[in-house]
Order: sequence, then C-alpha cells, then structure tokens
Amino acid sequence: MSERVLMEGSEAMARAAVGAGCRFFAGYPMTPFTGLLEHMARLLPEVDGVCMNAESELEAVGMAWGAATTGHPAATGSTGQGLSLMQESLSEITNARLPLVVFNMARGQGDYYQATRGGGHGDYRHIVLAPMDVPEAVALTGLAFALAGQWRTPVMVLGDYYLAHTHQAVAVPATGIKAPEIGGWALNGSSGGSGAARIISPLGSGADDEEGFDLGAHYAAVAAHIRAMATGVEPLIECGHCDDAELVVAAYGSVGKFVRYACLRLRDAGYPVGYVRPITLWPFPSKAVLEATSGSAKLAVYEQNMGQMVDDIRLATMGAVPVEFIGGPSWDHSGFGIGPDINVPDISERILKAMP
Repeated sequence: MSERVLMEGSEAMARAAVGAGCRFFAGYPMTPFTGLLEHMARLLPEVDGVCMNAESELEAVGMAWGAATTGHPAATGSTGQGLSLMQESLSEITNARLPLVVFNMARGQGDYYQATRGGGHGDYRHIVLAPMDVPEAVALTGLAFALAGQWRTPVMVLGDYYLAHTHQAVAVPATGIKAPEIGGWALNGSSGGSGAARIISPLGSGADDEEGFDLGAHYAAVAAHIRAMATGVEPLIECGHCDDAELVVAAYGSVGKFVRYACLRLRDAGYPVGYVRPITLWPFPSKAVLEATSGSAKLAVYEQNMGQMVDDIRLATMGAVPVEFIGGPSWDHSGFGIGPDINVPDISERILKAMP
C-alpha cells in the first residue's frame, strides 16, 4: 500500500482495480464513468494490460465477457443508461459463472432497482457493493475483484458523480502487483482439437451427449450457486447510535455519508437519532438492519429517488418498526445527480419532521 495522496475518485478506483489484478478493461465514455475509462486506458498498458474504448456498451461488455473466460481479471462499466444496454450480457455472464467486475457510476440514485434486481432475463442475482466515498471505494474495488474470483460471478461497484469526481487523500495499492493465478476452469485455447475441448456458456459447461445441453441441470446448479452466495457472502453495513435511537435513518452510497453527518450533528443537539448504511446491496444486510432498528420507534429512509431501497428496508423489518420514506428525486440541470437537495440542512429538516 502506498502513502496517502490526494486523488480523484476515478483515478483511485482505476489504480485500485489494476492493483487488484485487473488486466483487461472495456468501456464506452459516458459521464460520470468516462474518467474511470480514461485512467484505465493510461494505467493498463504499464502492466501489459489492455483497455478498449468500445464502439458502445454492447461491445464493451462483450469484450469483457470474452476476456473473463480466459481467467484474467477483467472489468467493464458505464452509467445507468449504458448499463441498460449490458443487462442481457450480465444475466448471461452470471449464468455462465464468470468473474467480472462492473463499475456502475450512476447518475443519482435512480438505478438502485437496476443494480440490485437487474434487467436481464432469467433467474439470476449478482453481488452489489455501494461505497460512500473515495477511500471506501478503493477498499471495495479490491474486495469486488476478490469476490468475483471467489464466487465466479459479476460484482458491481455502485458509485455516482460524487464518487467519480471528488478528491480525497487515499492510499491505493501499487499498480505493478502481479495478477492473480488463473483458475483451472479458464479457457486458453489449449484444449481445442484435443478431443477434450471445453466451453464456458450460460447454457452449461459442456454437452453431455449428442443431444446437447441439460439446461434443467445447469439452471438448478445456478440456483444453488445463488443461494450459496446469498448466505455465504458477508453482508456489510455501517450502524451508528442505534442503541438508544428513537428514529433510525437509512441511506446508502454517497448520500449515506451526508445522512450520517446530519444524524451526528442532530445527536450533538440532543435528538435521539441513529443511522444505518447498507454497503452490500445484494446480498442485502437484512438481519443487521432488523437488529439495529429493533429498539427504535421508527425508521426513516433517505434516497435520491422516489423510493427503491425502502422496499428492501421494509422487507428486512417485516413490520417490526414503522418505515417512512423521507427522500425524493433531486437533479441538477445536467441530470448528473448532483442534487441541490442533498445538503445537511435539508436532510436534517426531513429527519426532524420524521421524529416520532
């Protein structure tokens, strides 16, 4: 780990990705994702890696899919509009059991459903991590590559404009670290023509006989893998001052840092408030949310949207505590999600109105 330096979020995440072993990256420029793509294009050639500026997000995810089958740590990304074009491939990549890191530099928080539910076909889920600031994004980027390799699944790092363009003092891994060893499942072309050729496909790992794939068996195995991830991936959450809180406020991502600060200042003023910030959005830390809010009289959810994570909060608490949504959409004139309503005085006022 290097010494702490002042660095923009996009560069810090790119350096963390290369330090975690990423050797292939593909993307199409779209704000606020563009900076990450530019830094990867500069950094990857220094470690004999490849960065492709694709013709569109469709080509970008296809290139990353191909790179992932070789076992080399690979990544792609975009913002919400571009991720919409990638949804079919992300569902197929998940069912093909391929490790891939996806950087979703969203515009605001309107894409929570897209990130946690997905818009592709079939019955699939993949891991989603939501950092609140640049230092946490560096740590979660490293974790994303580790989880992708461990579980052979896509892992999404859900960021936003604040995360991409904020400068903070961070320590990031050196980019010259040797990439992880390639797993035995990967394809390198050596089995072709050998009579024992292997494939990696969303339809299965190979044909059992001349009739082709046993899709039923493959989909059952995928379902078992998703159940294993749901219970085996440690859900991450930050909780504060929930023990004596009459009101607990839930938020995620960059907005969660604003909410945390507002709650701390209100506590200084004598108000019994606490906060919870889910970091893994899938698997969602439902048990931890329930435990943190069990002694409170009410739970408020602040999001920069019409209410999306609030559904997961309600499912986590199952009526044990009343839940009120206190967020709402807030957009700058460019639609990048630099919400004018995301400020401590406004958030504090909404929290006070929600006090039981």
